[in-house]
Amino acid sequence: MTNLDYRPEKSGRIELDPEGAEEGLAQLVLTVIELLRQLVERQAIRRVEGGNLTEEEIEKLGVALMNLDIKMDELKEIFNLNDDDLNIDLGPLGNLL
Repeated sequence: MTNLDYRPEKSGRIELDPEGAEEGLAQLVLTVIELLRQLVERQAIRRVEGGNLTEEEIEKLGVALMNLDIKMDELKEIFNLNDDDLNIDLGPLGNLL
């Protein structure tokens, strides 16, 4: 297996092997970023529903979240990952996302 054809295992676990370390690290970093993105999105929805934001703030927040989503899609494509690859298995705790 070479770095070019490395594919994370479909088990949902992060697999770091010597030849695919870059891809495994990218998977881990993007998983953490996706988790944080989802938390920020949920908090933003609560703030919007709570009426704590102006229309301008809501617009800026929406654009920022859309841009982050686009960037995540670009990074997943660069590292040949999909949404399932970012949903790592935490053992007895279940899946992360």
